[in-house]
Amino acid sequence: MSQPATTPKKRALMPSTPLRSRLRGHGHALDAIVRIGKAGVTHAITTHLNKALFDHELVKVKLEAESPDDRYTVADRLAAQPGVNVVQILGRTILLYKRHPQEPRFEGKRATDGGLTEAEKPAPKAPRKGRDARKGKRRGRSR
Repeated sequence: MSQPATTPKKRALMPSTPLRSRLRGHGHALDAIVRIGKAGVTHAITTHLNKALFDHELVKVKLEAESPDDRYTVADRLAAQPGVNVVQILGRTILLYKRHPQEPRFEGKRATDGGLTEAEKPAPKAPRKGRDARKGKRRGRSR
């Protein structure tokens, strides 16, 4: 029995890993750096995308309404470049990742803390005191 062909969505995405999960979390707050309009994916767009990926590692690409190609075709064309992975396709937005050759932010020794330096990490929360610490969150609850 032959296996069913993979859908364009599954074919375009990088494998599900903890790295992909972290990248999706980081990509949520990003703004689209590259926008694809009525000319589609051109040489200028791929050049701009390569520069943005080198600078940021994680880039959002937005397909405008007048784009001639659908999102899966664009994702396949952009992922065909060496080292580029499609992390997520959500609506008309594509999240791309390319590991930096010298200083990766999301992989390697600093990957467990999300790529944050000591100065960027949030301060630890102070322990709770009183009844709330012993009983959990029971505020406002009458007996």
